[in-house]
Amino acid sequence: MNTNSSNMMALAPNTSKKRETVCIFGTGDFGRALGHKMIQCGYHVVYGSRSTQISNLVPKDAEVLSHAEAAQKAAIVIIAIQRQHYNFLTPLAEILRGKVVVDISNNLKLNQYPESNAEYLAQLLPGARVVKAFNTVSAWALQSGALDASRQVFVCGDDTEAKEMVMNIVRALGLTPLDQGSLLAAQEIENYPLQLFPMWKFPIFLSLGLTAFFFFYCLALDVIYTYIYEHNNFSFFIAMTIPNRICPVVALILLGLVYLPGVLAAIIQLYRGTKYRRFPDWLDKWMLCRKQLGLIALAFASLHAVFTLASPLRSFVKWRNAKPIISQALNNKTEPLDTTNAWLSDSYLALGIIGFFFFVLVGITSLPSVSNSVNWREFRFVQSKLGYLTLILCTAHTLVYGGKWFLSPTAYKWYLPNIYMLSLVVPCAVLVVKFVLIFPCVDKPLTQIRQGWERNPKSSEQSNYIINKSAV
Repeated sequence: MNTNSSNMMALAPNTSKKRETVCIFGTGDFGRALGHKMIQCGYHVVYGSRSTQISNLVPKDAEVLSHAEAAQKAAIVIIAIQRQHYNFLTPLAEILRGKVVVDISNNLKLNQYPESNAEYLAQLLPGARVVKAFNTVSAWALQSGALDASRQVFVCGDDTEAKEMVMNIVRALGLTPLDQGSLLAAQEIENYPLQLFPMWKFPIFLSLGLTAFFFFYCLALDVIYTYIYEHNNFSFFIAMTIPNRICPVVALILLGLVYLPGVLAAIIQLYRGTKYRRFPDWLDKWMLCRKQLGLIALAFASLHAVFTLASPLRSFVKWRNAKPIISQALNNKTEPLDTTNAWLSDSYLALGIIGFFFFVLVGITSLPSVSNSVNWREFRFVQSKLGYLTLILCTAHTLVYGGKWFLSPTAYKWYLPNIYMLSLVVPCAVLVVKFVLIFPCVDKPLTQIRQGWERNPKSSEQSNYIINKSAV
């Protein structure tokens, strides 16, 4: 009991010890939230404002002074105002000389100005030690308690001591500072909050494109074809049947695309005989978004599971299941159990359930809160070994379910293959190439290459020299 109490006390901010004075220019939402949080953590906060009258919105334990008076009382000055209002800082240049000036501003557009706000501030105050920080944290996160990604605070600056002082404040607030280097990184840090799911754009657009393509593909074969040639109106398939066919197909294709770049990277390394040459840009970007592709694939697989569980409630399914029963009753004849079909149906269901279980397991371990609790070997085992097992099980699930249509002429409406046949192209290609790569005659040289061995070291050095020279 005592141990737990001491651990809890260690995690809480130490408010009993009074820390140094910090000046904040600006009494807006973020300035007030930051000041309130700093007061809770034991800092003495003084606000610099045009109006020295104390407002009800300002934390009650804070002082409100003029900009010049407030700056003179603190070694660290936080600028919580927008760039277009920086001009008032010019007369304060001498007062701010030698002080740590923290820029927390953001822009309205990506690369809105030629230089970052922090670099512009450094030009206005040449004697100040400018640090960029806190721009990736919201006022709401400071007020409600930052969690997960909002705990990270990117920090950059040219003065190492100034950066360390700011990072100490970040740690005192219960946040996690990430040193991004010199002030040249400020532009990238300021662009970060303006990016809307930067690593998700390609996976989302790809999944939407595949969904749209397969929707119209199924619409043509399952609704339009049957209406023209069989005179059956199956337009209600749009609500349940077609989505339940699209979801597993897109999920399987996206899962195959998660592991395809790793296979291509292995082939490229074998061809080059070295790991010290960069992959093509398209392959680099593809490998960086594999996690997002996998999570979207898991979302489609989950939708498929929900649609499948809801299928027995459909009127069409009830009618289709009751039709043979009524036919047998009218003919006074009982059809014997087809054990082959029973094996096939039970097998594809079992493969789907087990495959979905491993799919969920792989998806859970990709979450930061889980991946941070396992070591690299454990993470690699789950993502690679169990990931390929998931791909095998899901591919087998689709093969057992849709394999009967490969040799059936009725499956090729308008001479087009069934949707399940198309879904097997990518995963089967990945599994076949991966099967070849695990042969000892292939795996051994690939392992040596990944451990640093080179087939022709001189050519690798020359290519790296050319790449570096072209980059310069």
